[in-house]
Amino acid sequence: MPASKYNSNGNTSVPSSRIERLLRERELRKNSKASNSNEPNTNDGFEFSDNLVEQYLEGASAARDSWEKPDGGLFTQRLLVVANRLPVSAVRRGEESWSLEVSAGGLVSALLGVKEVEAKWIGWAGVNVPDEPGQRALTKALAEKRCIPVFLDEEVVHQYYNGYCNNILWPLFHYLGLPQEDRLATTRSFQSQFAAYKKANQMFADVVNEHYEEGDVVWCHDYHLMFLPKCLKDHNSNMKVGWFLHTPFPSSEIHRTLPSRSELLRAVLAADLVGFHTYDYARHFVSACTRILGLEGTPEGVEDQGRLTRVAAFPIGIDSDRFIRALENPQVQEHMKELKERFSGRKVMLGVDRLDMIKGIPQKILAFEKFLEENPYWRDKVVLLQIAVPTRTDVPEYQKLTSQVHEIVGRINGRFGTLTTVPIHHLDRSLDFQALCALYAVTDIAIVTSLRDGMNLVSYEYVACQDAKRGVLILSEFAGAAQSLGAGAILVNPWNITEVAASIGQALNMSAEEREKRHCHNFLHVTTHTAQEWAETFVSELNDTVVEAQQRIRQVPPPLPVEEAIECYLQSSNRLIILGFSATLTEPIDTPGRRGGDQIREMDLKLHPELKESLMKLCDDPHTTVVVLSGSDRIVLDDNFGEFNMWLAAENGMFLRSAKGAWMTTMPEHSNMEWVDSVKHVFEYFTERTPRSHFELRETSLVWNYKYADVEFGRLQARDMLQHLWTGPISNASVDVVQGSRSVEVRAAGVTKGITIVRILGEIVHSKSISSPIDYVLCIGHFLGKDEDIFTFFEPELPYNGMGIPRPKLSDATKGPGDKKHSKSGPKTSQKQQRPLQSPRNKPTINNNRNNGFENGGKRSSSVAPDKVSWNVLDLKADNYFSCAVGRTRTNARYLLPTSDDVVSFLKDLTQAF
Repeated sequence: MPASKYNSNGNTSVPSSRIERLLRERELRKNSKASNSNEPNTNDGFEFSDNLVEQYLEGASAARDSWEKPDGGLFTQRLLVVANRLPVSAVRRGEESWSLEVSAGGLVSALLGVKEVEAKWIGWAGVNVPDEPGQRALTKALAEKRCIPVFLDEEVVHQYYNGYCNNILWPLFHYLGLPQEDRLATTRSFQSQFAAYKKANQMFADVVNEHYEEGDVVWCHDYHLMFLPKCLKDHNSNMKVGWFLHTPFPSSEIHRTLPSRSELLRAVLAADLVGFHTYDYARHFVSACTRILGLEGTPEGVEDQGRLTRVAAFPIGIDSDRFIRALENPQVQEHMKELKERFSGRKVMLGVDRLDMIKGIPQKILAFEKFLEENPYWRDKVVLLQIAVPTRTDVPEYQKLTSQVHEIVGRINGRFGTLTTVPIHHLDRSLDFQALCALYAVTDIAIVTSLRDGMNLVSYEYVACQDAKRGVLILSEFAGAAQSLGAGAILVNPWNITEVAASIGQALNMSAEEREKRHCHNFLHVTTHTAQEWAETFVSELNDTVVEAQQRIRQVPPPLPVEEAIECYLQSSNRLIILGFSATLTEPIDTPGRRGGDQIREMDLKLHPELKESLMKLCDDPHTTVVVLSGSDRIVLDDNFGEFNMWLAAENGMFLRSAKGAWMTTMPEHSNMEWVDSVKHVFEYFTERTPRSHFELRETSLVWNYKYADVEFGRLQARDMLQHLWTGPISNASVDVVQGSRSVEVRAAGVTKGITIVRILGEIVHSKSISSPIDYVLCIGHFLGKDEDIFTFFEPELPYNGMGIPRPKLSDATKGPGDKKHSKSGPKTSQKQQRPLQSPRNKPTINNNRNNGFENGGKRSSSVAPDKVSWNVLDLKADNYFSCAVGRTRTNARYLLPTSDDVVSFLKDLTQAF
C-alpha cells in the first residue's frame, strides 16, 4: 500500500491498534507543525490571503513547497476531492476562451493546511459546454488550477441538481416537508429524477476512474454524490473512498419515507469511511441502516456480512487564522471605526444567514420584537443588523419567505423606530470578507436561530473575531455547532420565541467576567479545531480504516473453489455431503427495498424450487450419502425432503431418519425436559410484548426470533429475556442458551451439530453397506456460531491454534447429553467453544489404516455397532474436505458462499459434471 503510514524515523515499533496508530499520526502532525512554525517565514506571499487560494489551486512554487514531506513527517499522498461544484467559476469569453474566478470556499481553506496530501478537484464547473472545442479549452484552463471538470448537460442538471438534490434530498435532510400542492407532481417525476441522479453520479465516477492512480484517496462530498462510492467501488474495490455529508442526516423515521432509501444507504455503505458533522447525524445514519436495511450497527459503524463501514463524527471548523489576521488589516480597521461611530451608544446584535427556510430568520426577528415589547428600556439602546444573503430567488417558496421577512421587519421598525433610528437594519445582500470581519469584531451579540443546520460556521467566524470584545453568542440547539460551542454559547430553541427573547436579555445584561469565561472556552475550540485539522483527521482515519479493513479481510475465508471441489468429488469413491436447510437450501426471501421483509414466507421454510433435480441426482448416486442436518423439526423436514433418498437429522441431530425409513431419536431415555414449560411461558410473554416477534416450540428446544421486530427494541427485549431466564426458569436446568444475531434458543445442554454428527455417522455405517472408507466430505450450511463445530469436526489436519472443539471420543459423544453431568451454561454459551491449544504432534488425527475395522476385502464387520465405530470409517485427506459457510463471514469453515442461490448454482454444476 502506498503512503499513509508511518515514517519510522528510527523507531521500528508498529502500533497494533487503530487508536494507537491514529494517536501516533496525530503526534507526527503536531511535531511537523511545530518544526514549521519555528522556521522563519521568508515568503510573504504565503501569508493567508485570498491570493493564497489561487496560489494553492495553481500549484505555485510558494504553496507547493509547504507540501513537501518534512523530516519525520508523513508520506505525500494524492487526494482526489470530488464535489458537485468546483471551487472555480467559469465564464466563456469565446469559442476556446474561458475566464476563471476562484472562490475561497470552506473546502479549499480546509485543504490548504493538509501538508501530507496533494489535492486535485473533480466537479461540475457550473456551466453547460455542449461542444468539444469548448470542453477541451475549459479542461486545459482548469488543469492549471488543479481542477478536473465533469461535463453535465442541461437536462441532467435540471433533473439531478434542481430536481432530486434540491427538491427531494435537501428538504428531507433538513426535516422540511414538500409543499402540499407539489407532492403529487414530485411523486410522478421522482423516478426520472432519481435516474438522472444515478446517471450524474456515474458521470462523476467515470472522470474519477480516468484520473485515479493506485494509492490515491478519493473523498466524496455531500448529498449530491451519495451514489458515487458504490460506482467507484464497483469499478475498483481496492480504491480508498471516503464520503462526508455537510448537511444533517435525518432520523430513520424521516429517511424511510424516501422511495430510494435502501439504494442510497447501500451506495454510501460502499465507502470505507462515512463522516458527519456531529454524533447525532452519525447515529441517525447507523439507525437507518439497521432499521431499514436490517444490518448490524456497531460502535465503529455498520457491518454487512463481515465488511465494516466506519461511521464517525468529524466536526468541521474554519481557518481561524485568516479571520484573526484580517482584523489587523488597515481596511478592516477603518471599517470597524466607521461602524463604531455609526452605532455609538447602542448595543449591536448581528445575524448573518442565507435567506433560507431553515435559517429561522422570521423566528429571530419575532423574538427580537418580543424582547422590545417586554423591555422598553432597550428600545433605543440596541440594534439588530440582519444580513440575509439571497438564494434560489426563482423559487416561489423563497420569494414568499423574502416577502414575509420584509413585512415583519417593516412592521417592527414602524412600531419601535424613530425619525433618526430603527431597531432593525436588514440587508438583502452579501458582504465582502473585510466588511464582514469588521462587523463581527464590533458586534456585542451574535444570534443564530437555525431551525436545522448541518454545522453553521457563522458562529465560528464570530468567535474568531471576538478576542478583543468578548461578545456573547446565542446559538440554536438545532445547529450542528451547538455540540461544539454549546458550553460557551447560550443555547436556545428557535421555535420558542419567549425563550429566545429572554436569552437576548440575558446576553445584554451578562457580566464581563461571565462573557470572558464563555468566550475563552469557545475561542480555544475554534482555534484548535480548525478546517485544516478536520481535513487532516478525516484523511488520516480513512487511510487507517483501509488498513484495518485489509487486516479484517485476511481473516475472512475465500469463496468456495467450485472447480476444485467438483474435481475432487469425481475422483473420490465414497462421499459424504452434509447440508444445512434454512438459508442454505431455501429460496432467498429477503426484500431489501421493503422495510421488515416478508415475515410469513420466512416462517414457512420451503426447499428452493431449482434444487430438486440436482438433489435427486445426488441422492441417487450409490457412492454418495447425503445428510440434511437442521435445527428445524421433523414435520418441516418431512414436508420438504420426504421424496429424497437421503438422511434427515432434525432439531440439530436429536432425531434421525434414514432414507425412506422411520424417525429414531438420539436422545437418552432419561433426559430431563421439565424446563420446557417454564421457558415456553417466558417466550410467550416476550412474544406478546415484542411486535413481529415469534417463537417455535420444538420437541427438544425452543427458539424466540425477533428478526422482523424493531432492531433496537428487539435487542433490549432479548437482553431482558436472558436476564430473566438465568435468574429463574433455567437457573438449575441442564440447558444451553444459544444467541443468534436476532434469536434466542434454549436447548438441552451439550447438543451441537458437531457432537451429534458422531452418532449420525455411526447410524449411517450401521445401516448402510459401506464398502470403503469415506474419502470426500462436503459440508455446507448457515449455522449458528455454537453449531459451527461441525466444520472443524471433519478437519483432517486441525490447525495449531484453530477455533472450535476437538473431535470427541466416540464413546463419549454417542452417550448423549443425558449421560454426562452438565452445569448451566452461562452467558458465554452463545460463543464458539475453543479447542485447547495443542502441539501439532499431540493433536488428534484420523486413523488412515484402511484395514483396521474392515474385514475380507473391505466388508464391514457385522460386530461393528453404532457406538463402536472407530475413526477409520473416514479416510479423509485435507484436499478432499470442503467446509463452506453460507452468508457468514465470521466462521470456522474453510470457504464461503454468499447466498442459497450460490448453493443452488454449485450443486447444479456438481451434478452436471457426472
